[in-house]
Amino acid sequence: MTFGDVESGVVGLVETLGAPGAGLAVALENLFPPIPSEVILPLAGFAAGQGRMSLLAAILWTTLGSVAGALALYRVGALLGRDRLRQIVVRLPLMKVEDFDRTEAWFARHGAKAVFLGRMIPIFRSLISVPAGVERMPVGRFLLYTTAGSAIWNVVFVLAGYQLGENWHRVEEYAGLLQKAVIVVCAIAAAIFVALRLRRIRRERAAGQVARPAADPAFGERGTVYRTARRPGER
Repeated sequence: MTFGDVESGVVGLVETLGAPGAGLAVALENLFPPIPSEVILPLAGFAAGQGRMSLLAAILWTTLGSVAGALALYRVGALLGRDRLRQIVVRLPLMKVEDFDRTEAWFARHGAKAVFLGRMIPIFRSLISVPAGVERMPVGRFLLYTTAGSAIWNVVFVLAGYQLGENWHRVEEYAGLLQKAVIVVCAIAAAIFVALRLRRIRRERAAGQVARPAADPAFGERGTVYRTARRPGER
């Protein structure tokens, strides 16, 4: 299935079901990333400009779809659980238990902001719901920040499609640039993490080798002298 097939399917869904179809497409977008919200939302705005749905209905239904999709991923995170995720993380190359613990502590302090802002960042829009479920963020709190963040994102893109009319595809071009920028930033951050972790591992290995005493038949493993004490006058 090509991107063109996906886009055609989204267009058909919106044209057939109207605002509820747009909401369903957005809900599926959370679960199946090949369906881009950058296509669905401006298309819904364009349809509203054509009189096929009201602008308010386009915003409300797409926001409802965003929340429904986010709740599904929240449930996935809750079923996965922190203990199981911890076991998975520590088995990954270059990862340590401390990495998981620090991330968990950070999310405990900034989880609300992460969910709110994450709903407005490509790629992270869907992913941010999983750690919220893993950490069992209160559902009411999760819904509040998810709805707020999703509504802002949806309003911007729906209005853009509404204003651009027949040129609603241009929204996708600019959104694509934003997504590429996010990917580049993530790639750079990952490269820095790997470089720092490899350097740390090399230093720890080097320090372990230096700390180990040189082999000496007169000394034990911890430097204990095994020769017997000399008698008075003995050389």
